Amino acid sequence: MTRIRAAITGINAWTPEYRLTNHELSQMVETSDEWIMQRVGIKERRILKGEGKGTSDLGEPAVRGLLEKTGTSPEEVDLLIC
Repeated sequence: MTRIRAAITGINAWTPEYRLTNHELSQMVETSDEWIMQRVGIKERRILKGEGKGTSDLGEPAVRGLLEKTGTSPEEVDLLIC
């Protein structure tokens, strides 16, 4: 029997540029920065903006950055888990 070998050779992440702060959120709904920070500890959220944008639009820049960071060409990748 042939053993299949796998290795995690790198990890990367990408976050959208747009930040929704607690202050901005408090202008939309009845809350405050203090209330949110005391209960959940969140200061801001990153939101992907744009018509038709989805999770693949988050993964693509993360993968490109990973390939660059590890010096790997797309042809060398057998499996990608996002």
